[in-house]
Amino acid sequence: MTQETTSAVRCIRSVQIGKTRKVAIAGRSILTGIHKTPVAGPVKVGPLGLEGDEQADLSVHGGLDKAVYAYPLEHYEFWRSTRTQAGVTGFDADLQPGAMGENLTLQGVLESDVWVGDLLRFANCTLRVVQPREPCYKFNAAMGFNTAVKAMALSGFCGFYLAVDVPGTLQAGESFELVPGPRHMGIAERFQTKVFKHLR
Repeated sequence: MTQETTSAVRCIRSVQIGKTRKVAIAGRSILTGIHKTPVAGPVKVGPLGLEGDEQADLSVHGGLDKAVYAYPLEHYEFWRSTRTQAGVTGFDADLQPGAMGENLTLQGVLESDVWVGDLLRFANCTLRVVQPREPCYKFNAAMGFNTAVKAMALSGFCGFYLAVDVPGTLQAGESFELVPGPRHMGIAERFQTKVFKHLR
């Protein structure tokens, strides 16, 4: 079993939602919901995710088992550095929460800390860890360089999808408890078996 992070407090640093919109990717107009922006105040969370959030392709994002996408804040520095090395500059070079397409930017929990079936218990909502995010070509476009998917595969910095076990509300700044589930398969291990072998 991998060692958990030593952060004293696990909390939500930011909550994001986004509407689907068409963007130009590789010369084509593609509908995507990857662009998320922070929202203030408590946000309602139902079985299909955060109120006001949309997904374009329900075969890979959204639904009961991928209702909420969470991403560790701790990885943002890696992506800032990686984008700089790839020559990405401009107003968005700093990367704000939501840049990975996540609904929840979390602090104090990494992929190596969570296993399929673990619970994230918040004050007014309980979410269950289901699976890692598998990056698609839209992630390259969102990051601004064409090897972003490979960088995610090699780093293992994928984030994870959550199902909603107990609907309620979530808001930035609130802490949560990580409740271990059966612990048969870790998110990091599952990500490597599903994605890494295809991108080496």
